[in-house]
Amino acid sequence: MRLLNVWICISFAAFILACNQPHFSPKPRGYFRIEFPEKQYQTFSSTAPFQFEYPVYANMYPDSSKNAQPNWYNLTFPTFNARLHISYYPIVSQQEFIQLTEDSRKLAFKHTVKATGIDEALITNKQDQVYGIYYTISGNTASANQFFLTDSSRHYLRAALYFNEKPQQDSIQPVIDFIKKDMDKMIKTFKWR
Repeated sequence: MRLLNVWICISFAAFILACNQPHFSPKPRGYFRIEFPEKQYQTFSSTAPFQFEYPVYANMYPDSSKNAQPNWYNLTFPTFNARLHISYYPIVSQQEFIQLTEDSRKLAFKHTVKATGIDEALITNKQDQVYGIYYTISGNTASANQFFLTDSSRHYLRAALYFNEKPQQDSIQPVIDFIKKDMDKMIKTFKWR
């Protein structure tokens, strides 16, 4: 009986002491606030057979990878850890044009495994002879936006946006939307030379 009384007293004391301790609960995971720079543009004009406007907060430099060809470039967005890969091909035959267009479609639809949707939008600028397709890829895919531009006879350009981190669309969607406006500006100001 005495042992029971001691056990009840210890249990009661532990209960009282436990109630006086501050309660800890973990905070939900949060994401960094993203500061977007003001939209300002500059013209990319080099020896390449094309020109366009791109944002001043991005860096344009020639692609230095081992498979790079002439007039391949990378447009980097250092603040967002993103890169737009730009590949240019001169068209030498109608068969090559068809193959380049099919390759672009395959590269966009290669993301089907992780994509929740792929939308295609036609690009048409008759005045500057710029035509193409813009692919918007939804879901946790490696590339959310891709497009190709061509004059259908001599020039072909393909671009794909990648982030240098594991894709989590819910956390990078504001950045994707922000860069998409820059890509739209690039397409609207695009001209063959």
